[in-house]
Amino acid sequence: MSEMAEKTLREVEKQYSAGISSADMLALLEQHDVRFSEATLRKWVQLGLLPRSVRVGTKGKHQGSKGLYPARVIRQILLIKDMMAQDLTIEEIQRQFLFVRGDIEALQSTLDRIFEVLGRVTQERARAAMSSRAITADVNRARALADDLLGRIEELERRLSLGMDDTAADRREAAAG
Repeated sequence: MSEMAEKTLREVEKQYSAGISSADMLALLEQHDVRFSEATLRKWVQLGLLPRSVRVGTKGKHQGSKGLYPARVIRQILLIKDMMAQDLTIEEIQRQFLFVRGDIEALQSTLDRIFEVLGRVTQERARAAMSSRAITADVNRARALADDLLGRIEELERRLSLGMDDTAADRREAAAG
């Protein structure tokens, strides 16, 4: 993921933790000189290389909804571009990239639902003066651990997909850090 440093990716994932619109995604990639178009986004979603957006309602009367992608989609785009730079075809990328992608996305979705419920219950109990700051802090720590786990699993998938050995991966991480 040569175009964006790991630190930048983590900041983006934090800023867009609720999801990122295609317009924001394209603007962000453009800011980092990553060539990527709306047409390519649509094609990669169709091919199953990227997840579909989730429609999220906008507050206010007659505001409609907008499609949001998980913030981790930026990592996936960069990974696919890295694979293409190694002259892999779309078909090869599909075979290599997707071998655990569905499971990772299912895990992400499940964790999101769990933390949504935990957050809601924690807020309700805080309003009723039944919850302590310690519980909120524990939920936040658990979320950070879950995010770290997903990041590590995605990194393993990326390394396996690219056929990188540990030495090459260590050099990449040191250069990005």
